[in-house]
Amino acid sequence: MEFFVHHRDRPHSGALRHDLREEHWSYMDGYAAEMIARGPTFADSDADGDGGGDPTGSVHILDLPDPAAARAFAFDEPCYQAGVYRDVLLRRWCNLLGRTMAEFPGGRSGGDRHLVLGLGAGRPADLTPPPGRDELIAYGPLLSDDGDTWLGTAVLLRAPDPHTARAVLTADRYAAVEVHPWRFGGRA
Repeated sequence: MEFFVHHRDRPHSGALRHDLREEHWSYMDGYAAEMIARGPTFADSDADGDGGGDPTGSVHILDLPDPAAARAFAFDEPCYQAGVYRDVLLRRWCNLLGRTMAEFPGGRSGGDRHLVLGLGAGRPADLTPPPGRDELIAYGPLLSDDGDTWLGTAVLLRAPDPHTARAVLTADRYAAVEVHPWRFGGRA
């Protein structure tokens, strides 16, 4: 079962996040075989990691045995335990690209990367990846724990700006759409 986890930072927790970086990475290293994608989100469009944007959260997409294992992953994470995160979005997910971020044809760097979260409203939408799959890093629906109910769509992609990134989802099919600068996570 695949799961989407978005830990969102508590305001003014940057110093604590920084202090826990090695603990966080070591924890994630323990899930390396299960990891589909991972990386931080940022406050502005400076997701290339050159220091211009403050982290606002962390995204992890994993293949785990069941919802209990996903909850344990999300809530045992060292930054969560220490109070870095304000909240956690945890949903079943379906990897429609069938690949990991390591298999993204565009590589780890080059171009702006974004997390696009469409929170569902009504009938399921965007259940098929759009054309231009070479710009998609991860793509799939957000689902209920039992996998039966569509709750939205989560996408990681390379796009020149937030507006272009937002356009990957059908505009009128979501109650809300969030676009966050994002970059590949993990050890370089």
